[in-house]
Amino acid sequence: MIRVAVVDDEQLVRSGLKLILGAAPDIEVVACCDGTDAVDRVRELRPDVLLLDIRMPEVDGLTVLRQVGALTAPPAVAMLTTFDAGRHIEDALRSGAVGLLMKNTAPEQLVHAVRVLAAGGRILAPEAVGPVIEGYLAAGRGKGAADRTGALTDREGQVLALVGAGLSNREIARELRLSHGTVKDHVSSVLSKLGGVNRVQAAVLADRAGLIDGAL
Repeated sequence: MIRVAVVDDEQLVRSGLKLILGAAPDIEVVACCDGTDAVDRVRELRPDVLLLDIRMPEVDGLTVLRQVGALTAPPAVAMLTTFDAGRHIEDALRSGAVGLLMKNTAPEQLVHAVRVLAAGGRILAPEAVGPVIEGYLAAGRGKGAADRTGALTDREGQVLALVGAGLSNREIARELRLSHGTVKDHVSSVLSKLGGVNRVQAAVLADRAGLIDGAL
């Protein structure tokens, strides 16, 4: 059973997400709250996935994201965004979010997204692709993508390409015929060598370095 926590300042949004996700046979919504109680509920209930509003009036989503990320074995966090989230999207990715979902995501897509996140994958709403790439390119961050990925071993390069293609750790393990634990170690090494990026940022680098074409 996939355990999910929903954090949003609007009761209607929380209720709607709980209703949608609770209808899935393999998903249990263990917490629904606003930002003020979020970290305590995550610490207490240990969800696998956290759906987190990116902007809230009292304790904003980015603050919650950073605090949750400091916990032992934190959940996979997907930010709930709107079309005008702007700079907040880039900040969320740099702070550890592995997913970006629009608040108007279709129910079946929302359920699929939670399953992907729970399996170690990443989710990026199509509407957020442009801002993410533009923000990453504008940031510069020194070396070009080819130079940065060039520091990886051949196996790490294969793993990065599959991360860029959207595969979860378990799917990568099946593709490369490796153990799940070995893939987790490779992914951690890749993210570290690329400068402490998260999976979404690593996927952007893989695309810019031309690693994704032919990965599968």
